[in-house]
Amino acid sequence: MRGASYDVVVAGGSISGLLCAREVAAGGHSVLVVEEDYEIGTPEHCGGLVSSRGLEELGVVPFGGMLMHRVERARITSPDGAHAEIDAKRQNVLCISRRELDKQAAHQAQRAGADIMTRTSLQERTREGVRISGAGGGADASIINCRIMVDARGAAALAQRDRDGIIPSAQYEVYADWIEDGRVEVLPDRLKYPGFFAWVIPSGRGRGRIGAAGRGINALADRGGGGDGRGCGIIRKIFAPIWIKGPIKRFHDAGSGIITVGDAAGQAKPTTAGGIFSSGMGGILAGRAISRHLDGGDGSTRGIDGLGDSYRAAWYKRFGGEFERQSIARRILERADNGAINDVIRRVSPEALREISAEDDFDFHVSGIIKLLGAVGTARAAGSMLGAELRRLIPGQ
Repeated sequence: MRGASYDVVVAGGSISGLLCAREVAAGGHSVLVVEEDYEIGTPEHCGGLVSSRGLEELGVVPFGGMLMHRVERARITSPDGAHAEIDAKRQNVLCISRRELDKQAAHQAQRAGADIMTRTSLQERTREGVRISGAGGGADASIINCRIMVDARGAAALAQRDRDGIIPSAQYEVYADWIEDGRVEVLPDRLKYPGFFAWVIPSGRGRGRIGAAGRGINALADRGGGGDGRGCGIIRKIFAPIWIKGPIKRFHDAGSGIITVGDAAGQAKPTTAGGIFSSGMGGILAGRAISRHLDGGDGSTRGIDGLGDSYRAAWYKRFGGEFERQSIARRILERADNGAINDVIRRVSPEALREISAEDDFDFHVSGIIKLLGAVGTARAAGSMLGAELRRLIPGQ
């Protein structure tokens, strides 16, 4: 591989990196994806929830083993055991195999002309290109010449940037007879999972994913939604950090010629850390901007700055407003104690739940949070905890 040359090298075989590579290759440019794990899609970090509309926009059609289950209901359980249940049929939410999703994206990228190397890690960005090592680069590090590098290495890449935005998490794939097909469970508890929550996601036929995330939790010991005494047989477990502070300030570094996409750019939802759609679209928008840039358009006279600004503007036009409101909602919820959470769940009206069920969008869901927080008496019960931020989020407060 020494002396090989590509227009673009993508570090990380994530959904965002692979879709970026697909778009660059479809534009007629050479692109290499390097992935440090043994195969694309492994390990499977994410819960695998995505809307069918989101998948369609990403250009991915679920087939074979990708589609595991359809979500029909979502239950939120307060720390004192109260429930609020949302009918999710209209939102067309799917539970998919993230492993199969990534493999299909890799297949699309390869069909478009991209090269993919597994068991290969990026060592550093050099003046000539990138230095890689591993199976693809041979026993010793090799230099790959490239014009642009794309960083798609996930949330772990942000750990050195801002540790306050990183939360430890654990997810277990399990067999459990208490997992109800079609119903996702969310379990917020300020004491058990500070700053986040536990979850149960059904995969069908008695299988599912249970997990938890929170500031300061022992992810190795916690079984999330199964931690209340419900038994389960563990198939596999994954420990991975999640990022909850929204998009980073800049999606490019002009000095190094690096474009950042997906979780590495903070493109996962601040409320749930889910990011198949928003991160995948980050990869697509970056790939299209890179392709136009290499063709001599899209701000190419301004170099990487012009490319990065064009890509960032396109992503913010689509997701910026929603992510800003999700960040406000997150700050409110992080300050809520268990008493306030209990009060919100107990006071939410059937009318509000019906509105959420009938109208809300899984990919742009902050309006549902507004309806929950806007339950009669909620603002009074939460008191000064909410303050001006609630008034910014809920019209009329």
